[in-house]
Amino acid sequence: MSLSKAQMKTIYLNLARADHFDQRMESRLLQNRMIGFYHAAKGCIAPGVGLCSLLNKDDNLSPHHRAHGIAHMLSKAIDIKYYLAEHSGKKEGCCAGRSTYHFSFPEDKVYLMSGFIGYSPTISIGWGWAAKRRGQKQVVACCTGDGTYSQGRLHEALIFANNDKLPIIFMCENNGMNQHVPTEKSHPVEDFADLAQGYGMPGVVVDGQDVFAVAEVAKKAIKRARDGKGPTLIEAKTIRSAAHAVGLPDMKGWQERDPQQLAQEFERQNPLTIAQQRMLKDGLLTQQEIDTIAEAVQAEFDDIEAFVDQCQDADQLPEELVHQVYAP
Repeated sequence: MSLSKAQMKTIYLNLARADHFDQRMESRLLQNRMIGFYHAAKGCIAPGVGLCSLLNKDDNLSPHHRAHGIAHMLSKAIDIKYYLAEHSGKKEGCCAGRSTYHFSFPEDKVYLMSGFIGYSPTISIGWGWAAKRRGQKQVVACCTGDGTYSQGRLHEALIFANNDKLPIIFMCENNGMNQHVPTEKSHPVEDFADLAQGYGMPGVVVDGQDVFAVAEVAKKAIKRARDGKGPTLIEAKTIRSAAHAVGLPDMKGWQERDPQQLAQEFERQNPLTIAQQRMLKDGLLTQQEIDTIAEAVQAEFDDIEAFVDQCQDADQLPEELVHQVYAP
């Protein structure tokens, strides 16, 4: 199953947008124009784009926390200006400026984001049951990091998903570290996808730096789910070329990572560069068209930023802060 030219162009555009938006989000935080915190996605932006560019509007999505799900959500055609407004503490934000990182877009089938590691697999089981019961060929994309695979909830979810042949894609975005803990210190096997065999479902390892390789695997998994054949576990091996969160020391175990080595690694395996080379090689885009896309992406974020900066700050009155938190 191969990607069409139109799909590849859409995926490249979404990757360029996700990469640029991630950089601008970090910049806004450092300029004190956002509230809360930010987990930058430098180096590991491709898995979310590769999967979510192929989802339909009515498919359920649980985004990864990296870049606060921006790659996943914009690839699913969610209007990002309300997402940025939320992160900026504005009334027009998707949760009226009260949640920052804990956003929700129910009309786009994105219901929550949580700071708890491994929160989403069991919730995705509920969405998977609902999708199967409706019989409308919806799928559920459950995107997590490698840390989730240390949680018992994940394994419970894998059992239920395959036993009931639920239409779920479990995407493990494995950047080799659970916050600061190296995966080799927390897992007995190199490939998490090997776990799938024990639960009776397909498990696939893919290069998470290559957005088109991710999309090829995701396309097969989505078709399998829509056809009623059950879940797939995809492990996208990717690289996190920044600290766990902006402003934190960039640690691996008890040692700080070498910034020069990280920079060299990122230069060699930059997902955007890899995608550009593929588009040029296949004759799908010219260098001029790539440059035009970069300019358009910057202009898009400029417009979003202008919208957000003219929005009103969220009220901090107690009655506003608890609105829709407690039932009357």
